[in-house]
Amino acid sequence: MKANILLIPGDGIGPEVTAAAHQVLAKVATFWDHQFEFETALLGGIAMDTVGHPLPQATVEAAQSASAVFLGAIGGPKWDDPRAKFRPEQGLLGLRKALDVFANLRPVTVYPSLYRASPLKEDRLRGVDMLVVRELTGGIYFGEKTRSETSASDACVYTVHEIERIAHMAAKLACNRKRHLVSVDKANVLETSRLWRETVTRVIRDRYPDVQLEHMLVDAAAMHLIRKPSAFDVVVTENMFGDILTDEASMITGSLGMLPSASLSASGPGLFEPIHGSAPDIAGQGVANPVGAILSAALLLRHGLGLEKEAAAVEHAVAAVIQGGYGTPDLDCGARNRTTKTLTELICQNLEDASETTVYEHLAMNISALGC
Repeated sequence: MKANILLIPGDGIGPEVTAAAHQVLAKVATFWDHQFEFETALLGGIAMDTVGHPLPQATVEAAQSASAVFLGAIGGPKWDDPRAKFRPEQGLLGLRKALDVFANLRPVTVYPSLYRASPLKEDRLRGVDMLVVRELTGGIYFGEKTRSETSASDACVYTVHEIERIAHMAAKLACNRKRHLVSVDKANVLETSRLWRETVTRVIRDRYPDVQLEHMLVDAAAMHLIRKPSAFDVVVTENMFGDILTDEASMITGSLGMLPSASLSASGPGLFEPIHGSAPDIAGQGVANPVGAILSAALLLRHGLGLEKEAAAVEHAVAAVIQGGYGTPDLDCGARNRTTKTLTELICQNLEDASETTVYEHLAMNISALGC
């Protein structure tokens, strides 16, 4: 297939992990005979330094016309002045709004070889395989803001339409998994959460009777995420709660650098990015963990381009390397610690092996069909 993929390297370690994702996507194109064209654009701190704005109009236009968008990371202490007119995060929020990517998918899987890297005991890590579906364009991050010398406010607003569409997305994903959906809110205190709970309940009751729905307060969800993470399958929640819970969940896996994400719209290009930040303290050292970025590339293949077998091959290649005991220093793999570049090359080698296996299996099936 032909696809135009926009790469937004961003700040800090963003360019390093974006290069890793780019390398893997290019290998996929070669191994499976696709035509991927890559373009780059500015966002965040580097955009502020270059053109004076965190979200240049050229980036918006390039993103809206792309088949899919990959983002490395944005921000850093250099641009953290709260009195500044612009901040890097405004660029990311603006891009999400421009693409109308309302559903953020964050899968959380724990590899057995990384049990030792997690702060949780091994018995609590077995079987962890969850998907958090976070509403991305509403809530307190986008509400009206006020500030005076003595007070400040941030409005949290949700509409029925916003809640309905994220509930539909989460339910459809749950139907392809264990059919268990946990909706997280704060309905004992917040009016927006009461609307959230009522709306999610109605959507699941009327449209997805085979999905088992459970409601959970956000503080209880945070506790259960540590107590028994394997009990979760699909979790759906609002913007800020999802932001916090997925960072908590990332530590279950052993490192923030392990988790990918996909931000999807009803139509149009999706935005794919690792959930980690720009990590300026290790930028340029060649030790950034590329796994979250590479797994985000796999989500790009699956949800952005509809290439399921290629996405699965990337995920299998990552799993093979991680299960082999290899990783970057954040995973504390000892003698098998690798740089960003060498770990990416190991994953690409395993990907090549997977693609060749796929070709041989395809040939075998054809030979069998011919009766040879």
